[in-house]
Parts: sequence; structure tokens; C-alpha cells
Amino acid sequence: MTSTLLKFPRLNAPTLHQLPNNGLTIIAEQMPIDAVNLNLWINVGSAIETDAINGMAHFLEHMIFKGTEQLISGEFERRIEERGAVTNAATSQDYTHYYITTAPQDFAALAPLQIDVVTNASIPDDAFERERLVVLEEIRRSEDNPRRRTFRRTMEMAFAQLPYRRPVLGPEAVISQLKAQQMRDFHATWYQPQSITAVAVGNLPVEELIATIAEGFTKTNNQQLTTNKQLPTLAPEAPFTEIVRHEFTDQSLQQARIVMVWRVPGLDKLDETYALDILAAILGHGRTSRLVRDLREERGLASHISVSNMSHQLQGTFYISAHCPVENLKLVEEAIAQHIRTLQTELVQESEINRVHKRVANRFIFSNETPSDRARLYGYYQTLIGDLEPAFDYPSHIQAQDATHLIQAAQKYLNPDAYGVVVMKPI
Repeated sequence: MTSTLLKFPRLNAPTLHQLPNNGLTIIAEQMPIDAVNLNLWINVGSAIETDAINGMAHFLEHMIFKGTEQLISGEFERRIEERGAVTNAATSQDYTHYYITTAPQDFAALAPLQIDVVTNASIPDDAFERERLVVLEEIRRSEDNPRRRTFRRTMEMAFAQLPYRRPVLGPEAVISQLKAQQMRDFHATWYQPQSITAVAVGNLPVEELIATIAEGFTKTNNQQLTTNKQLPTLAPEAPFTEIVRHEFTDQSLQQARIVMVWRVPGLDKLDETYALDILAAILGHGRTSRLVRDLREERGLASHISVSNMSHQLQGTFYISAHCPVENLKLVEEAIAQHIRTLQTELVQESEINRVHKRVANRFIFSNETPSDRARLYGYYQTLIGDLEPAFDYPSHIQAQDATHLIQAAQKYLNPDAYGVVVMKPI
């Protein structure tokens, strides 16, 4: 087995290895904690779906655990649980990932089971029909959640064309019509080794981690495709040129909700995201942040404020959300817009920037403490960016942003007179 090994001599020191026979990427790191985490990241999420199969990637995540030729339905979970290991999975717009955490002595026995269920899912018709009901119920529960309803409507407004406007779960009407064979075809197309990053972190030698994963993938039934997968051709959408407003009534709400959103760069322009991350923290992270202090603590206009710079692969959203009485909606929106104007016209004080620098540095250290933390970090960056370096350099990139970078980013991407806004009012 030959490969080029890339070492990163810092807090994180994973080994990157690519199998020459099938293109599988393996990342492994020994860590002196008595556990091993295996994360399998698939470079497929709801963004690659068409409208006709929206929700397929998430539905497939459910079906992965319904058995293979080697493992009957329920057998994987039983064998995981009897050794005290844990397993779970998640689907997003840009990826799907599956993971197990085991004791080191159980890794060689359990890792091949994880690989088998992910790559060799049989997707039987009867299990498909039963699980469809589970997924439909999950969609209904999501629709009953005010926060999720607000987010869905905001994404529908934020993106006119990009698939990020669609829910990961998919609509009930689409899920009701999907066929098991469609899912088997989807799985065969996308769940190929060249689309997978396998990350193992824990208290075993790197060579042993790599060998266990490599052996597990040599036993899979998937064959290399003879045709190339056709990824959709997508481009970022232009910034808003005016205020685009969508208003709804929602009988479940006690207070109104307002979301203001701007289209900003995604992970394909990673260097453009760092200043926006800092601006989000200055505006809405913690009680001393500008919006929380002004709108909640001092003026009492809002009961809740949150700010996020959400970076999808192709494009991101700068997302400001507030809960407030209906009569305060106009004041809250105007106040937020004024804070954006201030960011465009006045340099941020060094004390505010330093607060964010320290917070980011500490959170980076805290998020490196367990094997599962590191496995998620490595899998995310390798899958979405194809490079591990930004994972390690994030704190230094943040610390390199000064007041000039911040004012330039605010002027370029956060127009206080052009954004999308969703308002949800109680009846």
C-alpha cells in the first residue's frame, strides 16, 4: 500500500492517505484518549438533488441502517450497543456523515460493520415503505417547529435558484412518491469510495487505523462507475438590490419573529468568510455583543437576538434573527440596519476584536479535546474544501483580521438598504 503522507506539526497532526485503487480518502490520527471515532463523510447532500427527489439524501440516511447482505436490519445497532459503542448520522445540504465511537479494542471489529452498512445498503422494499412513514412524521414535526418554519421560509426567500432554498428533509409530497429503486440508484451513484472521506481518530496507531479502514473498503460490493456523475452547474446568486420582504402569520407564536439576511460568500471563497465570522460575533455572540446589549439588555425591544454567518459550499447567508413584540418590529429592524451602517462607517474597536480573537482561540482548543471533535473537524474541511489546512489555520485567519478588514467586509457584503427580511407575526 503506497501513498503520499502529509503531516501537520501542530496541535492537530493527522495523516492523510488516499487509496490508489478506489480513490478513498483516509484521515487518521492517534490521540491519547481511550476511545476511537470513525466518521464516514459522503460528499453528497440535498444540494445535488433535483426538485423531483428533494429529500432523498436524508431519507437514504435512514435506510442505511436497514441492513446489508451481511447484516440483517437491526443487527448493526445490536452489535454496536452490546460493546457499549455509539452511532449516529446527519444530513445537510452539502454532505452526509455517519459515525461510531468505540473502545480502542473494539475498533477492528466494529469499523468494518460501519463501512458495510454505509457502502452496501440493500434498501429492501418493505423496509423502505416502513421508513417512509418515519420520515414523513419527521417532516410533520419539523413543520410544527416555529424555529424551523421561520428558517425554511427565510431560505426560500434568501435563494431564488440555489438548492439551499429547499429543506433537507424534502416536502411531504415528494417523499410520498419516491420509489425504493430510485434510492438504490441514488446510493449506487453517490456512495462510491472516491466520494467518501473516512476519518479515524483515537488511541490506536495511525497505521492500524488506516489498515482497518482500507481492509473494510476492500470488502465492499460497490463497483467503480463507468460514467461520471453529473454535478449540477450552479453559480452564486447576486446580492439583494433592495429590501425584499415576506410576511406571514403564525398562530403558534407568542411573539413576532424577524429575520434579516444577506447573500455572502460561501466556502468556495473561504478567505472572504473570516471577516464576516467576526462581524457576526461582534453583533450577536454573547451579552456584550452590540445587538444583544442594545436591543435586549438596554432597550428591551427584543427578548432574543442571534447572528450567524452560515457558509454553505457555494454561497453563504449572513443571518440576523430576533424575537420581539409585534409593536417593536419596525424599531428592531431599523436598529439592526443602523448597527450595520455603523459597521460600514466606523472602525471596530480593538477591544471588541480582541474579545472575538480570544473566544475563537479558546473554542478551537475546546473543540479539539475528543476524538469525535477532531474527526468532525477533519471530515468537514476535507469533504467541503478538499484541504485540511484551513481547519488548523482558522484561529490564525481570524486573528489576522483587523478593523480595516471588517469595515471593508461590511461595506462589500452587508448593505443596510438591500437585504431579505422575513417577518412572522402571531395571530
